[in-house]
Amino acid sequence: MSSVALVGLGPWLLLVMLLIRLETPGPAIFTQERWGLGNKKIRVYKMRSMYADRGDTKGVQQTVKNDVRITRIGKFIRRTNIDELPQLVNVLKGDMSLVGPRVHPVGMYAGGVLYEELVPQYKTRHLVKPGITGLAQMRGYRGPTVDADLAKKRIESDLGYISDFNVLLDLKILLQTIRGEVLNSTGS
Repeated sequence: MSSVALVGLGPWLLLVMLLIRLETPGPAIFTQERWGLGNKKIRVYKMRSMYADRGDTKGVQQTVKNDVRITRIGKFIRRTNIDELPQLVNVLKGDMSLVGPRVHPVGMYAGGVLYEELVPQYKTRHLVKPGITGLAQMRGYRGPTVDADLAKKRIESDLGYISDFNVLLDLKILLQTIRGEVLNSTGS
């Protein structure tokens, strides 16, 4: 599925990468170190949505409303999650899955503390490959993790996904994600 998606979306992805480069200097794609299967670190691909000289290479500095680091095209690709599509390459490489717990940066904070400290079972989510989308996102738990309760609900959803995993659940999450992204991009 990821290779078909990359081929089908290829022209659009190239257009977005061109727009990123035209708006600001720097690479259109960047990588970050994130947690993968078995608590191993992986390099994850993303489209650059921030000014190259202002971005957080570690990925742990939370974005805020009207964040001055985010470019105009970056606002659009973040809102529509187009910035995540290069992770299809991670799926092809075998580092990620289409569906699973969202891939977190190493050393990510939630509610002002490390996720590992906030949720003792946090590393249990690394028993499966991380996904481009997941149950937490389908339930609306996305965006900055400054709220500790919201961050805990995300991890609870990830752990629930792991314990309830089945192909039908994956299909439901994928369809809901696609439906949600189409609605987000049309402003509905």
